[in-house]
Amino acid sequence: MTAFDYHDGALHAEGIAITDIAARVGTPFYCYSTAALTDQYEAFANAMSNLDTTICYAVKANSNQAVIRTFADLGAGADVVSEGELRRALAAGVPADRIIFSGVGKTRDELTYALAQSIHKINVESEPELRVLGELAAGRGAEIGIRVNPDVDAKTHAKISTGRADNKFGIDISRAREIFAKAAATPGIKPVSVAVHIGSQLTDLAPLRAAYTSVAELVGVLRADGHDIDSIDLGGGIGIRYKDEAPPSFAEYAAIVQETTGNLGCRLFVEPGRSLVGNAGILVTRVIYDKQGQARRFVIVDAAMNDLVRPAMYDAYHGIRTVRKTAPSATKTTADIVGPICETGDTFARARRLPSLQPNDLLAFDSAGAYGAVMASTYNTRLLIPEILVKGTEFSVVRTRPSYDELLKLDQLAKWQ
Repeated sequence: MTAFDYHDGALHAEGIAITDIAARVGTPFYCYSTAALTDQYEAFANAMSNLDTTICYAVKANSNQAVIRTFADLGAGADVVSEGELRRALAAGVPADRIIFSGVGKTRDELTYALAQSIHKINVESEPELRVLGELAAGRGAEIGIRVNPDVDAKTHAKISTGRADNKFGIDISRAREIFAKAAATPGIKPVSVAVHIGSQLTDLAPLRAAYTSVAELVGVLRADGHDIDSIDLGGGIGIRYKDEAPPSFAEYAAIVQETTGNLGCRLFVEPGRSLVGNAGILVTRVIYDKQGQARRFVIVDAAMNDLVRPAMYDAYHGIRTVRKTAPSATKTTADIVGPICETGDTFARARRLPSLQPNDLLAFDSAGAYGAVMASTYNTRLLIPEILVKGTEFSVVRTRPSYDELLKLDQLAKWQ
């Protein structure tokens, strides 16, 4: 049985019925499978085992500390993009010397904190950031990476493409020699790594081959300039299957890495996120109404765009299925699956074929482990929803649903009110 499959007519997460979890924690909720997280990590690690590779899980994909701890226990480091994510990774047990700090807008406070924790590396993404880091690192020293922008089209959604010249990320690769020279001349700074990341949800390896080839050539040039480049940060970006995509296997990805960088003698850092957690999670929601409008049928559920924003933000597809297995003979008609938020954009799917549904019937949204709960908000004064981690026949609530009192106490009246 896979991580989320039907058994005795009902959807299970590993060895536990989703209906049982829903009865105990209420809906909506996210549910993650430890077995799926572990299987994906080990498959990735095995594919890269012939290379000197450190896997740094991209915390932004799913920042629940129980998920991070699961990977840390398997030997993973962490790729973080904020002080908050850095603190989460440390709190979850990731050793500081296995943490890489990326991101275009690191503040002085964030850089100061990262230096104080002696993390493995800060990936600098701009000349102004280099100047600030030089000021902060003076007298203490820091080995750094410099993220280059290779101007490669990742052939993914425009909002998650990060390696084009018109994207905000990294330093133009044409200026890399100049910036590495400035870094080397900065007291307290030693540039030893080249970093690159061209985007997320890549289903074609050609853009990665092009980016890694450019980086490999750059390493040769930088070494000729006298820089001691000992590592390359290859970023992440491997896609998953949401609908009918055919993403590359980890073995195919590893072959590209070997082909482009295997002869450089560099330690490699890779930062998978979505590919480890995306299909290891589902969102479970309850039907409120099955409404027949004049032109369309609407299935209104208790989850909303504030819980899972990907469909509204990216027009993203998620498979949707009934938690109670539908009989093959059941009549199905098309319906839009929508939430209760006062936005037409609060639509998860259009024209999906579903059987007639009753209030309190449960639905599961597949492939919700990445960029789901981590992007949630309290829009419409809706409560953040629980996150559940399953292992075998046990489950644990790894983020609780707050109360309305707790949510309202985050506000304060003005002193004159």
